[in-house]
Amino acid sequence: MFGQGGHAALALMSLLLLLWHDAAPIEVPQDPKILQDLKQPPTIVKQSVKDYIVDPRDNIIIECEAKGNPVPTFSWRRNGKFFNIGKDPRVTMRKRSGTLEIGFRSGGRPEDYEGEYQCFASNDFGVALSNKILLRVSKAPLWPKEVLEPVVVTEGSPLVLLCNPPPGLPPPFTFWMNSAMTPIPQDKRVSMGLNGDLYFSNVLAKDAHTDYSCNARFLFTHTIQQKNPFTLKVLTKEPYNDTSYNTTDPYGGRKVAESTPTFLSPPGTESSKMVLRDEQLLLECIAAGLPTPTIKWFKKGGDLPGRKVKFENYNKTLKIINVSEEDAGEYVCMANNHLGSIRHSIFVQVKAAPYWLDKPTNLVLAPDENGRLVCRANGNPKPNIQWLINGQPVDSAPPSLSRQVLGDTIIFRSVQMGSSAVYQCNASNEHGYLLANAFVSVLDMPPRMLGLKNQLIKVIENNRTFLDCPFFGSPLPELRWFKNGQGSGLDGGQYRVYINGTLEIKRARSEDEGTYTCVANSILGTAENQVLLEVKERTRIVRVPEHQSAIRGSTARFDCVVKSDPSLPITVAWTKDDKPLYLGWRLKKDEESLNIPNVNEGDEGTYTCTVKSEIDQDSASARLTVLEEASLNPSVSSALPPDRPDPPMDLDLSDPAARSVRLTWIPGNDHRSPITQFLVQFEEDRWEPGRWQNLSTYPGDLNSVILQLAPYVNYQFRVIAINSVGQSQPSRPSPRYKTSGAAPDAIPRGLRGWGSKKDNMEITWEPLLDLERNGPNLHYNVFWRRKDLGHEWNNVTTMGSKHVVQNTETYVPYEIKIQARNEFGQGPESNVVTGYSGEDKPTDAPTDLRVSKVNSTKSNIHWKPVDLNSIQGEFKEYRLYYWREASLVPGLMVNKEKKTKGFYSTVAEPSGILSDLVPYSKYKMFMVVANNRFESPPSNTVEFTTKEGVPDAPRFFRINRRSFDTIHLEWDKPLEPNGILIGYQLKYQTVNGSRIGRLQLEQFLPNVTDFTLRLPDRSTRYKFHLSALTQVGAGEVYAEESPHFTNEENFTDATGLAYIDQVDIATQGWFIGLMCAIALIILILLIVCFIKRSRGGKYPVRDKKDLPLDPVDQKDQDGSFDYHSDEDNKPLQGSQTSLDGNVKESDDSLVDYGEGGDGQFNEDGSFIGQYTVKKDKDETEGNESSEATSPVNAIYSLA
Repeated sequence: MFGQGGHAALALMSLLLLLWHDAAPIEVPQDPKILQDLKQPPTIVKQSVKDYIVDPRDNIIIECEAKGNPVPTFSWRRNGKFFNIGKDPRVTMRKRSGTLEIGFRSGGRPEDYEGEYQCFASNDFGVALSNKILLRVSKAPLWPKEVLEPVVVTEGSPLVLLCNPPPGLPPPFTFWMNSAMTPIPQDKRVSMGLNGDLYFSNVLAKDAHTDYSCNARFLFTHTIQQKNPFTLKVLTKEPYNDTSYNTTDPYGGRKVAESTPTFLSPPGTESSKMVLRDEQLLLECIAAGLPTPTIKWFKKGGDLPGRKVKFENYNKTLKIINVSEEDAGEYVCMANNHLGSIRHSIFVQVKAAPYWLDKPTNLVLAPDENGRLVCRANGNPKPNIQWLINGQPVDSAPPSLSRQVLGDTIIFRSVQMGSSAVYQCNASNEHGYLLANAFVSVLDMPPRMLGLKNQLIKVIENNRTFLDCPFFGSPLPELRWFKNGQGSGLDGGQYRVYINGTLEIKRARSEDEGTYTCVANSILGTAENQVLLEVKERTRIVRVPEHQSAIRGSTARFDCVVKSDPSLPITVAWTKDDKPLYLGWRLKKDEESLNIPNVNEGDEGTYTCTVKSEIDQDSASARLTVLEEASLNPSVSSALPPDRPDPPMDLDLSDPAARSVRLTWIPGNDHRSPITQFLVQFEEDRWEPGRWQNLSTYPGDLNSVILQLAPYVNYQFRVIAINSVGQSQPSRPSPRYKTSGAAPDAIPRGLRGWGSKKDNMEITWEPLLDLERNGPNLHYNVFWRRKDLGHEWNNVTTMGSKHVVQNTETYVPYEIKIQARNEFGQGPESNVVTGYSGEDKPTDAPTDLRVSKVNSTKSNIHWKPVDLNSIQGEFKEYRLYYWREASLVPGLMVNKEKKTKGFYSTVAEPSGILSDLVPYSKYKMFMVVANNRFESPPSNTVEFTTKEGVPDAPRFFRINRRSFDTIHLEWDKPLEPNGILIGYQLKYQTVNGSRIGRLQLEQFLPNVTDFTLRLPDRSTRYKFHLSALTQVGAGEVYAEESPHFTNEENFTDATGLAYIDQVDIATQGWFIGLMCAIALIILILLIVCFIKRSRGGKYPVRDKKDLPLDPVDQKDQDGSFDYHSDEDNKPLQGSQTSLDGNVKESDDSLVDYGEGGDGQFNEDGSFIGQYTVKKDKDETEGNESSEATSPVNAIYSLA
């Protein structure tokens, strides 16, 4: 018993729990990069079941797997003692796992390893525990040998044949069979009980058999064991004849004494049963009696749970699945026949092993954060809660100031690095236990961006847009969005930032295009990512295809004119009846239409044009109806195309209610296209009279619907019918129906509080829509109070959408809520939101601004922070103003424009890095602290100089060729020398395609800006690399390659100036090719001249005086012979051999292939004769002597 002090302590603990505000635990994203670096205690991910029964014929595998970083190591306890795996050769542990394998190839008994096992997974940050696994070996004992005496019973008496199967593990499944291995028939009279016994409500003479055998099937060994059979003898008062048995008179006319019902199982008038929650409840009542009794079930004080109850075994068994506490109570079974009835009451108790109400979960915290682990379980009896840390009772662990155990809760305050551990919660009662592991991991990790870098997002204009910026860090960073690197963070108005980092743009417009930067800040650093947003014009069909009818054989055309953003490629596709349309030789598609020539019946259907871009799409459909020609089918009206439906008629209102009414109408003619939808519209005469608005749509087979309405609105309705062609005209309006008023249902949206001046707070919200007013005289109740001070709520009632709270302190938080009200009452209150009064100029300036580690382009800066209360607003950043005062290079002018850089830091000794500085320069800087509206006075001004660096590239680099064998190079000094120039460095090498020559080096004094290079030959090309030098080294390289020099080429230097260079034409490849082409043309012209001089002459092809025609040279009917002769296989005509074996000079001429003397060249030198053999042999011989020495002969023989 607690004393007075104990009661006070408990009250204090309860008060602490009620007032405790802990930080939301950090959710670690499942990002591989994060998880790779994340150090975490072990977590059990796989383990064997608590009650583990194994087959003795197999190896034993006890599972235990865990994850963690570093990878956990594993150990085991058996029966509460350390289990030394290394000393038992039969036991092995899997690699990178705690799973045990016990093998028996070399002997041993599985029974020797029975017991209770528990796995421990450990790493540097804690120890996780598995459940206690009770390992047992399956058993299938033999039936005890026994001699069963015959069972003798009088006909009509009850009987129980006992089974008593051997106690196997797990228990066997029992059933009754005869010697033929046929199941014993069971019915309302004969059945097996839950314990395996066979019950006879009354025995018939036909039951006399010698082979009633109980069988037990063991699940693990898949074996069936059979008990010695029973012999049943039935004594009858009169002789029994099998043929006299029938179902209506099972006693065959014999007189058998009837009996009232009695219970065989369970005995007596009442019994009790205990069942565990979520298990299965089986209640059994088996009765004896003649005639066979029927069984009925009841539950006192209530109905049987219908959805969970099943009746089995001919109503003798009541089965309830998934038992819960409400299933406890008194169940009554009643057995009755025509002689009477009896009852048996079964009192059911529902107990419960522990089950979770609030299971502890892993907790990831940042240093100095608070948190809690909660372990709540229920059961019957109520379970006992025990906490452990790394497997040891928390009471025996070293005390910690950051940890406090309060019953089922552990509270953590200001956790520090090194306090990570795994906590176990054990909830147990007499029926079982629950064990849960939950680690507490103290994590510090600088901000990281998890999404894709520099992602390009394209959206459609006027659409709601989300820009994702997944991030992580511990402590959880603060995320802000900026547009185009300017301005303050984006939140409010058009923008909304979600807690996961997503930026919502409520309605994207063209001016919203740009680069959005999300910046995650914490005390450990900063990370940022950029998203490029492009807002595109919507893709839409501006001229849609229209329904049309076409006569068979004519041409149909569907228009589909598209307007889209010019920067988005689009595709236009056509479908017919929702299937892709094959565009073959007949169907043609262009950019704006689909043409269907020679229309036939197969073309009839609905055509849909779909235009798609990479981010949106639009579609439009039209139907084509194919008509027969009027001359062939005068009854064209039977094939009229479908049309829009007629408007509905006779609108009627009935069944009026406060917020609903029934609307009924008569549909109009559907014009050969079934009505698919009805659109109900409404008009009200209070807020927007004359404007019809859509209320709801309904299927086309309805013509009477209940309309859900808003209060305090004077409605009238109209209905529009819709089919595949389009919408009908609206119906005539219904009579007006006015709903009664009510208190508002809606809560004003967009509630926020912000300060426009340093001593006020403007509370603004979006007013309710007209149809949300629900009544006249709409006002808003606005409530506000200082946050965390426990003050009473201030309130005001106003009709507008803004209230200004005056005379506030500067930048203090307020709790704000709002509700709407009208003449009928008040609406629901909104959630409480936090607003802030206005900001003022920060009073304190950062102090002791200084620099360290200054190099040529970067410098570390340090300062002493201000008291955050002096900022008098939301801390935005420390803003550094810096500018280049002068260059240390004499005479070099600089731009003194001020630049800024922001640093977000709340640590005690802040610092940052200032980069992108110009080397060898004098800088000045000062710092202010900024809130959303103002900056503080400046800090001390600091002057520092950057070190000398390497110079920029030379201002220009020109390559001039002033003669055939020299190249002249010119350059100018760098724009930014970044130090004192000590000279220039020129590296060059010859280049010839992919071959590169030896690198050569020239160095020049700082006042030298030109160089002349002599070429070894005129075609040599060089690649040059020029850089300026300071004491630090060579600067940026200006690379140029000497071009292919032509007759006259222009070259442009880095400054954009052009110059001309002269080269030797005779060495250029194009000039040589041109000369060759001119020579070839002259040669061809000479040949043409010779041909024209000899026009009309005849030139012998060969000497044919003594040469007969070859067998293959058979003349055709016109006197010509086949041109494909053996000439192709003979020596060249220039060295043709005669019949006498002497070589003679060829006299072949193309004239011989002409017919007669007609073969000749025309004026352009082309041959116009036919390729036929000359018929007049004498004429050929005469021509041989006169034309043998023609120069054309030689030309054609060479050809």
